[in-house]
Amino acid sequence: MSESLFDQASERLAQAIAHVHISEDAIERLKSPKASLQVSIPVRMDNGTLKVFQGYRVRYNDLRGPTKGGIRFHPSVNMDEVKSLAFWMTFKCAAVNLPFGGAKGGVAVDPKQLSKFELERLSRGYIDAIADFMGADVDIPAPDVQTNQTIMGWMVDQYSTIQRKLCPAAITGKPLSMGGSIGRETATGLGAFFAIETLMPLLKMEREQTTVAVQGFGNVGSAIADLMSKAGYKVVAVSDSKGGIYSPNGLDVPSIINYKQSTRNFKAVYCQDSVCNIVEHKTISNEELLQLDVDILIPAALENQITEVNAAQIRAKYIFEVANGPITPAADAILEKKGVMVFPDILINAGGVTVSYFEWVQNRSGFYWTLSEVNDRLKQSMVAETLRIWEIAQQKQISMRTAAYVHALSRLSEAIEAKGTRDYYVR
Repeated sequence: MSESLFDQASERLAQAIAHVHISEDAIERLKSPKASLQVSIPVRMDNGTLKVFQGYRVRYNDLRGPTKGGIRFHPSVNMDEVKSLAFWMTFKCAAVNLPFGGAKGGVAVDPKQLSKFELERLSRGYIDAIADFMGADVDIPAPDVQTNQTIMGWMVDQYSTIQRKLCPAAITGKPLSMGGSIGRETATGLGAFFAIETLMPLLKMEREQTTVAVQGFGNVGSAIADLMSKAGYKVVAVSDSKGGIYSPNGLDVPSIINYKQSTRNFKAVYCQDSVCNIVEHKTISNEELLQLDVDILIPAALENQITEVNAAQIRAKYIFEVANGPITPAADAILEKKGVMVFPDILINAGGVTVSYFEWVQNRSGFYWTLSEVNDRLKQSMVAETLRIWEIAQQKQISMRTAAYVHALSRLSEAIEAKGTRDYYVR
């Protein structure tokens, strides 16, 4: 039987425990989720038929505060995946010092097959099913794969209807008109960019001499590709779910984004005003993109993209995990032997949850920040935690992934020990 995603996630914890002193109580508390919920969501389709979708929500750990985590709509969603993502969120929030625990949710559905009316009914039905499981002081959902601010708007409206009062802090990633935070949509990509920019001098790399490939061209992947292109990095390859494009001379990322938004097609183009011309490029698969000879590889799609099957073919010098769990533990070991340095998801993609925290704070205070205030606070957080994790990795001579988990574990252990452990009661 193949190893479950949660088993893979748990291996990260086991590797980190060897490098930090924490109590047995802390280890025991972190082995399993606090609460898991599976629900059935009946939806009346536009043609009159009734379909029942399976939904999930996991609150993994709330030692440091209410749980926080996104909701994804994807055909592959299941309890193992959601539990694993909630596990990662627990450590991500601790790694960047947010007063949250980890959670995650999702519905097994292909949202592209639904009409907008059906999608709204499904979104509201999901909240109907989990309303007793969430709340601003309990568990705060946010957008994730194939969900967006419109869906979050429907969800917070439904939750407010159930509670019979406005509850903006119950869900983040909302439209600005419903209490969303400016800067939230680009936060994951921008946070990753701040982390990369912090690390580049430490790696003795220069922007103009650095080639980049980005797997995944959704909201996050396109944002990080755009930021790096505008900063002077040479983005030579990008891909979406249908495949990728590659040009060794570099791509005009803003033009590709503009062309895709206006035509729904994905090609290497150069746009001037409203006129877009196709430029010379090679069409490649997602697998081929992962194996390109580039300086930086950025997986920004789904889990388990680099495994023991293809890890030996990876030629990038550095991998920055913008997606959650794109590299398996077995692949990690292969990459480490090859000398490929991996910068982990629980640090690199933490910008999204950080600005979600800012949104939650603004909702609760009723005072809203400017874009520069949001971005300045995000930069301050990402730079500080990136440097701290780098220092731990250098001091202990461990990988950046293990260092990030050690950093997070130390904070989680403090929260557990504050409530009393075996060492306190038995002396």
